[in-house]
Amino acid sequence: MPKIIGGSLHEHREQTRLKLFAALSALMAERGFDAITLAEIAHVAGVGRTAVYNHFPDKESMLLGFITHETEQYAASLQRSLDDIEDPVDQLSTYVRQQAQLKRVYHVAPGPELRSVLSRGAQQRVREHVVVVELILRRILAAGIASGAFPEQDLEVTVPLVNACLSGRGVPDDGPERERAIAQTEAFVLRAVGASAPVPA
Repeated sequence: MPKIIGGSLHEHREQTRLKLFAALSALMAERGFDAITLAEIAHVAGVGRTAVYNHFPDKESMLLGFITHETEQYAASLQRSLDDIEDPVDQLSTYVRQQAQLKRVYHVAPGPELRSVLSRGAQQRVREHVVVVELILRRILAAGIASGAFPEQDLEVTVPLVNACLSGRGVPDDGPERERAIAQTEAFVLRAVGASAPVPA
């Protein structure tokens, strides 16, 4: 019987899942999802191949679990960064900066776009988890409109436009170019939604 990691079976299962997610992330940084096998993931995670099937029936379900975990962790972190900020303009600036700095492994992994290797049902489940982050932006914009910080606008149009801007641009990895790119993205989004407060330098 394999050695139990952690103080209970539940902790063992959770820690094994996290090891599998870390292995998948590391492998996706090297090559496309479609080129990775479950055996490789198990090897990098340091777990038996049969243990993988105790958690995920196939590679696609593991990717979905990974995306769900990463999105939930990110959304919770994002919300914590906003909790002590009252001004909607400052909240939007924080949201933009957090999004611009985010490195989504499931978006930037080498190889084909994930939509070309995931089933339609899996794509829909990924979309459902992305909505969690979109709801945070929607709340910020709605509060800004209510306070007069932003002009009236159709959030069904604005929210996807803002997120498309943030997810579609590359930010340099480091150095002054990185900070300049993030600052310019922040200024652009604030102007786009009609922020009434001065744009920070």
